[in-house]
Amino acid sequence: MTDYLDIAAVVRQAGVTSRALRYYEARGLLHPLRTGSGRRLFGPMQLTRLHQLLTLKRAGFTLAQIGKMFAEPMPDIGALLRAQMQTLDDQVRLLDHARYHLDLALSRIARSEPLDTAILCSLIRHGGKDMDEKDWKKVTDLYFSAQAEADFADAQQSLPTDFDQAAYGAQWAALTQRIAGALPLDPASEQAQTFYDEWQALLAPFMAAATPAMQQGVVHLYDHIGEWEDNQTPPFPSDIWDFIRAAGVARTQGRAGL
Repeated sequence: MTDYLDIAAVVRQAGVTSRALRYYEARGLLHPLRTGSGRRLFGPMQLTRLHQLLTLKRAGFTLAQIGKMFAEPMPDIGALLRAQMQTLDDQVRLLDHARYHLDLALSRIARSEPLDTAILCSLIRHGGKDMDEKDWKKVTDLYFSAQAEADFADAQQSLPTDFDQAAYGAQWAALTQRIAGALPLDPASEQAQTFYDEWQALLAPFMAAATPAMQQGVVHLYDHIGEWEDNQTPPFPSDIWDFIRAAGVARTQGRAGL
């Protein structure tokens, strides 16, 4: 059994959380062995399957699509790739549009004009991507309390008239792209902790203005991203959120060990 790793070792090696591994198992994407005591053990085949899963997620495939690819002995890879290329082309057009607005924002900074990045409403409701407001609200209604919904509505009304949603969303898109390109990554590593600091810096305006209900709603929403990402495109993939949460835990544990 020397070739088998327990869940803690897989978390360290692959840069994913134990919660994510259990979720992938619940979705039927991973099948670790179980000892008599219920301990999960991952052999070479399951580790290969995990790395395939993470690679396909970075390419933009949903867990539902990945599940179909794993389930079929000879899936129509060509059809899947063509569909995914169309999705990526659409995303490229959206990012090009966001980059244009980011350039405008940077030009204002170069002229010493203030640029208020306000709060996280743009990340939750836009995140650099066009989302149908009604469909997106169906998702947030499941995870935001009534108080959080009211607080977000008030915050949206208080946004500066010149606030550039696209520019702010582009900053998140750029950061999540760099994180995705670096994964898998040890959450306690120096690079992971640098990403965590950048994430917190972008969150700072939100944390300064958000009510406790808003903060709880955001965490609740993204802790359950696997339940809705197949129906509504999130601002970032679930493995990015899992990684950030793991990096935050590593930061807290590191400080506790000082």
